[in-house]
Amino acid sequence: MHPTTDNRPALLLAMGPGVDDRLFTEAHRARLAALTRTDPRLVAHDLTAPDARTAAALAEAELLLTCWGATPLTAEVLDRAPRLRAVVHAAGSVKHHVTDACWERGLRVTSAAAANALPVAEYTLAAILFAGKRVLRSAQRYAELRTDHAWLEESTGWGNHRRTVGIVGASRIGRRVIDLLAPFDFEILLYDPYVETPPPGTELVGLDELCARSTVVSVHAPQLPSTYRMIGAAQLAAMPDGTTLINTSRGSLVDEPSLLPHLLTGRLHAILDVTDPELPPPGSPLYTLPNVLLTPHVAGSLGNELHRMAEQAVGEVERYVRGEAFAEEVRASDLTRSA
Repeated sequence: MHPTTDNRPALLLAMGPGVDDRLFTEAHRARLAALTRTDPRLVAHDLTAPDARTAAALAEAELLLTCWGATPLTAEVLDRAPRLRAVVHAAGSVKHHVTDACWERGLRVTSAAAANALPVAEYTLAAILFAGKRVLRSAQRYAELRTDHAWLEESTGWGNHRRTVGIVGASRIGRRVIDLLAPFDFEILLYDPYVETPPPGTELVGLDELCARSTVVSVHAPQLPSTYRMIGAAQLAAMPDGTTLINTSRGSLVDEPSLLPHLLTGRLHAILDVTDPELPPPGSPLYTLPNVLLTPHVAGSLGNELHRMAEQAVGEVERYVRGEAFAEEVRASDLTRSA
């Protein structure tokens, strides 16, 4: 009797401490164990100085399944992984850990950015609808008054009927927001310099025109040198009084020093899930302004939404094992204009 050869590819999990417990269900771990040769409880937190067990697993790995906190895959790290063929990232951007060395060695890369786009788009949809109804302001006023009030008189100009929404960036998230807005009675403007044919139901315009015509401006462009503070002083000044600026992308895309005066006077409103810096200083007025809703970068996947990213990543592992193309392959050229 000859021993049975196990031809399944070896897989190693690589991510920050505790991330795997939030990311995977037991069903996900069981699927990975069935598809690959892996220890679903071995998670590499540091590939730059791995312990003996992790180093042995890395040396055998044909697949790395990564998530937040993964070690950057430098040439030195890749030298310890001579059999590595693909990186499956169970989160959004791969820019934090996929280096030039990965592309030089011909590694295939895939990410769960599409799965992570949905909760961001859902957050944005809720923000747009609440902005039109002035939910934040009316809740504050209700708490102050605690009595009957002439809400119809105060609410002139509120509402979502035929409101103009400007979407900055036809990214995965931006397009998902446009899809979610389709059932509602909005006029949708889109700015994206790489788009020639806009999605159905949208009007493609320049950035300045979008800001001047929109009563809600939602930012979904990637963080690139070319997008730094793209919503600047001129764009903010062009926004009509009462416009709500929503940013779920990166704080650096908005010129916050130019935005603050508009917020302090109450001329503009803002819903900010990201800021620059990422954590505003303790004395920042963003925490207390009545026309600002500030959230701690929670629009993306959290809680049970992480399981959606795990599901997509495990599906990509399954495609690899079957010899199929990745459904969401990432190429080096994509990163010059995406997150």
